[in-house]
Amino acid sequence: QVQVVASGGGLVQAGGSLRLSCTTSGLAFGRAAMGWFRQAPGKEREGVSCIDSSAFSTYYADSVKGRFTISRDNAKNTLYLQMNSLKPEDTAMYNCAAVNLYWSGGHIAAMTANNSGYWGQGTQVTVSS
Repeated sequence: QVQVVASGGGLVQAGGSLRLSCTTSGLAFGRAAMGWFRQAPGKEREGVSCIDSSAFSTYYADSVKGRFTISRDNAKNTLYLQMNSLKPEDTAMYNCAAVNLYWSGGHIAAMTANNSGYWGQGTQVTVSS
């Protein structure tokens, strides 16, 4: 049974930083591309960032490019998201999940969740202005 638990969220002022972690079990983590998603109240869930199984390739949504960094530790079955220069529009519930990757020109161009609708425990990020 797959379990996914995200942590590290909190309340931070604009310009601040947070580091999210996501631990998993029941998932072949080391062979799975993984990603972070977020959903703000009244909005659709959006893909924020993803990383392939070897940590060789990454993808960032335009809204977070240059501010967020995704990484993973396959030995610990853990995914990370370092978030710097946070903005009020980053406020959302953040979840991680295995993802499907879509490639273009040797780079990841898009991502979709590969989790059969299971999102596990998310972590709330609130950025005050």
